[in-house]
Amino acid sequence: MITNVSLTSVFVKDIDEAKAFYIDVLGFVEKIDLTLSEGFRWCTVAHPSQPELQVHLTVPGPPFSPEVAELFRRARDEGSLFGIGLDVDDCRKTFDDLRAKGVEFLQEPEERPYGVEAVARDNSGNWLVLVEPREFTPSDQPV
Repeated sequence: MITNVSLTSVFVKDIDEAKAFYIDVLGFVEKIDLTLSEGFRWCTVAHPSQPELQVHLTVPGPPFSPEVAELFRRARDEGSLFGIGLDVDDCRKTFDDLRAKGVEFLQEPEERPYGVEAVARDNSGNWLVLVEPREFTPSDQPV
């Protein structure tokens, strides 16, 4: 029986730079950082309030074929890859705090039926969707 989600992966340009961004800018903590066989680096970070969900920071490469790895690199470089969704307690304040730290935003905080949402990029270009959630039902969605 599956008990929870424990890992998600984000393709980054540079593992050290991405790790610093997730820790120093977003407030995550290091979980694992080691080099396995053939130089493969396994680096994960997690948010302190949700340590069981690790974010694997990785560059496109093996075990993907060179063609697939290149496809992911191109999509990442074009800003076409989704990163992660992050719940926040105050989207407008988090937007201001992160923008002051130099984080690029694609969308300023906007009201949605499910809460207040802003969209940023990490330092590799991946989307970070920030949501200050609120209770809603599908009938709250305007037609």
